Amino acid sequence: MSVFTLIYTTKQSFKIKMKNTIIKLWNRVKEQKSGKAWFNAIVACVSYILFIVWIGNYVWLILLPIVFDVFITKIIPWTWWKKLKNKTIVSVMGWVDALLFALVAVYFINTYLFQNYQIPTSSLEKSLLVGDFLFVSKASYGPRIPNTPLSFPLVQHTFPLINTKSYIDKPHWEYKRLSGFDSIKPNDIVVFNFPAGDTVPQKVSNPDYYTLCYIYGKQFVNNRKDIFGDIIYRPVDRRENYVKRCVAIAGNWLQIKNNQVYVNGEKCINNSGIQFNYYIQTDGTLLNREFVDELGISVADDSLMIKAGQSDEINSYNANEIMKLGLNPNLPVYHFPLNEEMYNNLLKTSGITKLVIEKSNRHDVFPLGGNKSWTRDNYGPIWIPRKGAVLKLNAYNYSIYERIIRNYENNTLERRGGKFFINNKQTDVYKFKMDYYWMLGDNRHNSADSRYWGFVPEDHIVGRPVLVWLSLNKDKSWFDGKIRWNRFLKNAEE
Repeated sequence: MSVFTLIYTTKQSFKIKMKNTIIKLWNRVKEQKSGKAWFNAIVACVSYILFIVWIGNYVWLILLPIVFDVFITKIIPWTWWKKLKNKTIVSVMGWVDALLFALVAVYFINTYLFQNYQIPTSSLEKSLLVGDFLFVSKASYGPRIPNTPLSFPLVQHTFPLINTKSYIDKPHWEYKRLSGFDSIKPNDIVVFNFPAGDTVPQKVSNPDYYTLCYIYGKQFVNNRKDIFGDIIYRPVDRRENYVKRCVAIAGNWLQIKNNQVYVNGEKCINNSGIQFNYYIQTDGTLLNREFVDELGISVADDSLMIKAGQSDEINSYNANEIMKLGLNPNLPVYHFPLNEEMYNNLLKTSGITKLVIEKSNRHDVFPLGGNKSWTRDNYGPIWIPRKGAVLKLNAYNYSIYERIIRNYENNTLERRGGKFFINNKQTDVYKFKMDYYWMLGDNRHNSADSRYWGFVPEDHIVGRPVLVWLSLNKDKSWFDGKIRWNRFLKNAEE
């Protein structure tokens, strides 16, 4: 047989097989008379096509025939196990099938619609409490496509116990977001990915990597794996979830004067849950735990400054701090976070003689090393960047916006001899690609927020808490008020 004859015969054979396959598929399509199957197929295929159009990666359309096959043609024996005679295997595979379906459903719900979030720290008290479990709406501000689509549902970045990544780095999709029902407004409580969580020492999570480098030096942090562990990178959607209150949006000017927030020069109305740390002097009266609990102070925040059982060094240091405040170290002094209602209740309490707000003169705030005189209590003024706005770089604002230009908007940025180079071109003008936000905790003196790590980019926004579906008091037992029933199904933004 000649080569040409072989090629011709092979070609004809291939045509016949393709024709038979198409006829077979068409017959299966005609045989499929179930209206439910066709409805499910149409919904699934249309949804899949819309999803591909949204992410803008049309290569994934090659999988569309597989989606269709699941419902109609069924060339791939998806439910092969149902024909087995072994009832045990059929039963086990039934559970496996249900579990896989549940995981896929949870993945899409968790990624695009709702996410559960637990309040881990007191940074938003007394608005949201430690132990609150929230439903977070991702549709409110528009769901994002995941940067790392291949991930295990309900696990943010690391599997517990086995301590391995819960996601695969490739493929990596760029930031894209559908339009939401609303936009972020000042005073909204927002869940977002921690901006400074891109680089993480595995053994030390608090403070963040950049603060550690500021305190100890970058070389020391990177080289001392025995202390800090390996330094790893996390994509945006795999960074820790934080929840704070947005106090300023893109284009606003923000300033804090003596703990009071001003936006665009106007004094902001304080939410009733906002609290600050106070030193409380008594006339010798010791406040019992029952009274402090009714006041709303947790065990972790119930602090008597000088007490038996505490080291002499700590007691001596606290005594000096108490005297600096004009208080008497020989009488009981407590250190509590108080909102306005709690403050007013203490003013009316017998035995309380003085309440003095805690002050901070420390300058370890954002931008670290920026040579600003700002503190936690007196901060700014600072401008919040807006998409499309143009900034003229100078020696004063370089430290404020360099992280945005370099890390969040993926440019190279250098400063040589007083001149600025962006993407290797000399220029002192930069146009922002995203909107940014300024987030603060309501527990103002006990919150790691934008005052310490700066702006929150729009691509880090996760969603809006809409509902407290469960609240557990860590200081109570199950038979003594563990469940806060008064917070059940509470609006998370009230």
